[in-house]
Amino acid sequence: MQGHLSVWLVKHGLVHRSLGFDYQGIETLQIKPEDWHSIAVILYVYGYNYLCSQCAYDVAPGGLLASVYHLTRIEYGVDQPEEVCIKVFAPRSNPRIPSVFWVWKSADFQERESYDMLGISYENHP
Repeated sequence: MQGHLSVWLVKHGLVHRSLGFDYQGIETLQIKPEDWHSIAVILYVYGYNYLCSQCAYDVAPGGLLASVYHLTRIEYGVDQPEEVCIKVFAPRSNPRIPSVFWVWKSADFQERESYDMLGISYENHP
């Protein structure tokens, strides 16, 4: 089932995979590492101006690693802001994902922590 943002991304020819919705009804999307930086910029321009959190986890022993981003559209006068969860998977053999520090400054220490804990290298991170 595709959500509002997934439909918008498809309409604009942006490659992604819908992972459905979490238990709170927040849309979850998978983005390929090579597409993540450009889609991050597009999401920021589209209105997702706040990175609530970034974390990473080990999907399966010996398998993929995941970097997870929770984004929110903060707008004046909106009580229930729109949220989205983005998952970027990377192979354990070469876990490299573009940094989004230059899009959302709050990614700074969070991406550092993911590097320290799981070894995911965030390209162009200061």
